[in-house]
Order: sequence, then C-alpha cells, then structure tokens
Amino acid sequence: MAKGANQKLKCMYLAKILLENTDEDNAMTMNDIISSLKTYGIQAERKSIYDDIEALRVFGIDVATRKGKSFEYFIAERDFQLPELKLLVDAVQSSKFITERKSEQLIKKMERLASKHQANQLQRQICIKNRVKTMNESIYYNVDKIHTAISTGCKICFKYFEWKASFSGGEKLQKQLKRGGQNYIISPWELTWDDENYYLIGYDSLSDMVKHYRVDKMMSIELSPEKREGDEYFKDFNMSEYQKKIFSMFGGDEERVTLCFSNDKAGVVVDRFGKDIVISKYDDEHFQVSVDVIVSPQFLGWLFALGDDVKLLSPKAVVSQFKKQSKRVAKLYKDKDKK
Repeated sequence: MAKGANQKLKCMYLAKILLENTDEDNAMTMNDIISSLKTYGIQAERKSIYDDIEALRVFGIDVATRKGKSFEYFIAERDFQLPELKLLVDAVQSSKFITERKSEQLIKKMERLASKHQANQLQRQICIKNRVKTMNESIYYNVDKIHTAISTGCKICFKYFEWKASFSGGEKLQKQLKRGGQNYIISPWELTWDDENYYLIGYDSLSDMVKHYRVDKMMSIELSPEKREGDEYFKDFNMSEYQKKIFSMFGGDEERVTLCFSNDKAGVVVDRFGKDIVISKYDDEHFQVSVDVIVSPQFLGWLFALGDDVKLLSPKAVVSQFKKQSKRVAKLYKDKDKK
C-alpha cells in the first residue's frame, strides 16, 4: 500500500483506533494516536487530529479527554456498557438452544462492541465446554424464518421430529419424524423461551387449537403464501398467563386446581404463578390457592418434587390421576423378590 493511500479515510481510522484500544481505564496520548495512524499508512499532524476528534464528537462518538502527564483520549460512553455485554455473553453461553459453534461466533461479534481490553474480560464468563447444547445448528435460522412469518402474517410449513433410541446399528439416537413425515401447517403468532428451550406458539386450523412446538425440533421450515389464521385466539393473548398454566410446555387439559402448601413454600408458589394470586388460610401452618393449569405429567411431577410440602385438594379427577401416576412410579421400584 502506497504511503498516504488511506489519507482520505483518516477520520474513520481514528474512530477505529479509539474504539478498539480505549475505554475509561485505557487511554491514548496524541503520540500514541499518531503512531497508530502510521500503521495504516496515514500521516497526520496534531492540529488535524484535534479537528477530527471534534468531528467524531459532533457525529456522536463520545471521545473524552483527561489531563495526566499529557492529554489522553478515550471512548467514554458506548452503545453497550461492559456490564451489559457481560450479561449478553452469559445469556448466549447458557442458552441451550444455541449451539456451541454459534455461541462462540456470537460472542466474538459482541467482543467487537468493546475495547480489546474489555473484550478480555468478556472471555472470563461461563465456560461453554461440555455444556448441554442443542445439536440442531439450523435453529438459528429457524428463529429468523419464524420471525419473518410472524411479521408478514403468513403460515409456515415444517416437519417435526422427536429423538428415538435405536440399537439396530449406526447411530443409537435417531430422529424420527412425526405424522409419518407429513408437513405441519401452522399460523405462527409468538416465540417464547421456557425451561431453556425456544418454542413457537401458533394456531393449528385443522384442530382449531393453540399449540406450541420446540423450535430445535422443527425441520425444513418454509413460508407459506397462505394468510395466517387464529386472530380470535391471539387478539388478547397473554403469554405470561399462558406460561403459568403450562409446565415445561407439555400439553394437556386445562383445569382449575386447588393446592395446599406449607406456609414457608409461598416463594415456590410466587415463582411459579406470580404474585397476582389469591391465597387463603388452610390452617395455622398451611395456606391454599386455586390456579388454572394444564394438567400434564410435568405438572404432576412438579407436585411430586415438592413432597409433603404440597397437597392436591381438588378436583377429584386430577387427585385420582396424581394417585395413579404415583402408584405407577412406585411400582417400578418394587422389590420383586420381596415376599
């Protein structure tokens, strides 16, 4: 590159140098800046750099100055502060639905939003290695396609699979397409995050129901020319209320159940159902609450995990279902040799 070939880009390279190398704890002197510009083949005098720094400030880049042994320059405010970037990095690394490779790519891009000194601190975050991550690399693009369908108001078609254990040779874990490989045609309305998984919430016109699907188990997503349906279900749809009823996003029949908890388990109830619930005294050591839930094995498992700190009071049909489920589980652990 000939000397001075980048001279017209001096102001842009000055911004690059300051953004990459400076922050509140790391500044550059004028001599540092002149030397860095030379590495890009740019010759500059102090006065012209003063003018360029002022131009960057007018443009909106927060170049600050402080007096030490000499004047030093640094980027004071950025679009993302370091604590915000750390939070985003943690979210990406801990997200099961983002593959390890994609996590690393996203974090590298986020590092460019900080100085190189701050980027080193971002690398200290949660370790990705050996974390359970989705094996479906295409989920990143599935989410983008679903967002596009939601924003344009069209249906989507896709294939849906589940994992099956097979010992007939080859891979022991195999994908098995549901519905015999036939396409699902769904009107997409919402994307939500629950229990470390991404879910599509949509309307199935064939069954006239609101349904949800794991995004990482969706394959071959295509946008349909058909207009989205289900307006009447989603006009006043409340995602927060929907998630309170659904346990681990498993389906079932909706029931209003009454539960009795020991008084010290109020936090468990608030974490699950929120504070906008009505509780009443059951006795001196217990309270009761009535909530709408989707009765599924996951809901019953949640109750079972709380042990004798919770009792299902009603309705009778759900109490009976819980008893039967408990007996089926207990039967697995019966000592067959015991007389």
